Amino acid sequence: MRLWSLHPKYLDSKGLVALWRETLLARYVLEGKTKGYNNHPQLLRFKKSNDSISTINQYLVEIYNEALKRNYHFNKEKITYNFEKSKLFVTNGQLDYEIKHLLNKLKIRDICKFNELKSNLVFDVHPIFIVIDGDIEEWEIQK
Repeated sequence: MRLWSLHPKYLDSKGLVALWRETLLARYVLEGKTKGYNNHPQLLRFKKSNDSISTINQYLVEIYNEALKRNYHFNKEKITYNFEKSKLFVTNGQLDYEIKHLLNKLKIRDICKFNELKSNLVFDVHPIFIVIDGDIEEWEIQK
């Protein structure tokens, strides 16, 4: 499971579809609707929020909006829209790690997307995040 801190616009088609599915799975876990993945490290930052279900639904909205821009047909009904907006923090070290991780994936999976992004000096974050100074997040499983 990978819940990217980066804006979903940087993901290739496989990555965006995977993010949608994995975020829906993450919401089911947070809602207690599945027994698996309960202690998955990617969920820690959502669990730390004031309302993890609202926060994950807010996160889903941006994925859905990116899918719309690409004319994908994600099911809008999967999102519960009655959430209060919130913000989560992410470290610049985590972002650097995710950028490298994404570029490595794209180099193998989608060379066109890789070539489009490889010289980017600045990457936007998912709008739910505020960037703070720091190392790679403690919950990250580094490969």
